[in-house]
Amino acid sequence: MTDFQDAKDKKPSVKARLPRGLADRGPAEIAATNRMTQAIRETYELYGFDAVETPFIEYTETLGKFLPDQDRPNEGVFSFQDDDDQWLSLRYDLTAPLARYVAENYDRIAKPYRSYRAGYVFRNEKPGPGRFRQFMQFDADTVGSASVAADAEICMMAADTLERLGVKRGEYVVKVNNRKVLDGVLEAAGLEGEGRAAQKLIVLRAIDKLDRLGTDGVRMLLGPGRKDESGDFTKGADLATSAIERILAFTDARGANNNETLAKLEAAVGASARGLEGVQELAEMAQLCDAGGYGDGRVVIDPAVVRGLEYYTGPVYEAELLFEAKDEHGRPMRFGSVGGGGRYDGLVARFRGEPVPATGFSIGVSRLLAALQAIKSPILDVDKLRGPVVVLVMDRDQIARYQGFVAQLRAAGVRAELYLGAAGMNAQLKYADRRNSPCAVIQGSNERDKGEVMIRDLALGAELAASTKDRADYLELRQRAQFAASEDRLVEAVKEVLGR
Repeated sequence: MTDFQDAKDKKPSVKARLPRGLADRGPAEIAATNRMTQAIRETYELYGFDAVETPFIEYTETLGKFLPDQDRPNEGVFSFQDDDDQWLSLRYDLTAPLARYVAENYDRIAKPYRSYRAGYVFRNEKPGPGRFRQFMQFDADTVGSASVAADAEICMMAADTLERLGVKRGEYVVKVNNRKVLDGVLEAAGLEGEGRAAQKLIVLRAIDKLDRLGTDGVRMLLGPGRKDESGDFTKGADLATSAIERILAFTDARGANNNETLAKLEAAVGASARGLEGVQELAEMAQLCDAGGYGDGRVVIDPAVVRGLEYYTGPVYEAELLFEAKDEHGRPMRFGSVGGGGRYDGLVARFRGEPVPATGFSIGVSRLLAALQAIKSPILDVDKLRGPVVVLVMDRDQIARYQGFVAQLRAAGVRAELYLGAAGMNAQLKYADRRNSPCAVIQGSNERDKGEVMIRDLALGAELAASTKDRADYLELRQRAQFAASEDRLVEAVKEVLGR
């Protein structure tokens, strides 16, 4: 019995399975992602941002995502211990590694430092529908500028990015809010002072659930608390009714235009100096966006933007898609937010012990890709990727000759491959079809004696098989679908088919 037969008879020792929360990607999705990220990259570079790349692994303390009461700092991140007893983690996002990079190279980089990064991030969280443990982000950040002009610029860049990707004006909006305004509202609600830090945190987390729970659900969390559908009870902030209403008035302060919204926010913050500073920053951002031509509804002030308010220190923004699409069952769905960011002036300071202003924006690549596929964005026109030209192997003793044909095609910039299996002609042609090859190159002994090759146009061949045309049209189509060419015209003949 041969070794091959031995291997064939053995049962597999390992089951082929993908871990939960992870996904494989095929050539079509990879090609579509590459086209999308290239368009994002071009937009970011147009705005003067430069590429930088940081490793997948950082010291766990760099990411700041660990629980000190556990032996393994593995909450939220994937961590392991190095041979020198240092804890390392797969990066949780692209922002913390950037902060480390800037702090480490602070004296040699030009400031403000404008950079973009794309790459995978990893979350050690419970996976679910649309919730993955590995996914791609695409970030752009300005570090070293305290001006809200940097925030306004990123909002305008977000709008330009979506339009370059095929999202039409009116199908998206970039919403802007400000953490300082919320701080002012909390101050006006009587939540100022270090002694109220825990209560403020409950309020921030309650507001962050506005989209999911609605106003009534948030009102309960701002008050005594809320019991969810499973019966679990979440303790509330125990605020007075007047304080609750002031906070909800803030989240519902969106007016018919930016000026009306700003007036409502000014009323919500009362006499709070910090709140008024936030309102002024929003007014300045609106003015800058108007001057840039983005005051037509593309960039709007919206107090309902509450994501990350626990983390950000100033303006926050969110890119939201407005169009409706259908899911795989034909039900209407909206993609909502596909990116967001804001000002995080305290992150780099963790490494330097001095304030370093920064602001940035992150795109969720997978979510945005799904949205672009739903609207059939022309930038993702890769539904049927063209495969390589396949050179068939008709005679095994001539394989070096066939390899020469492949080399000629590749030298001319034509994607080509030599069939490396052991099947006959029909099976090789079926293989070429499965590879979505545009054409096949065939040379048997008859063609070789004449110094020719046969070029088979596989797309026309498929059309021919399904043809119901009259005899004259059929014969013309058959003649174009497969034709002879001299060996010295191989590249020219293949390019003719590729150009059809």
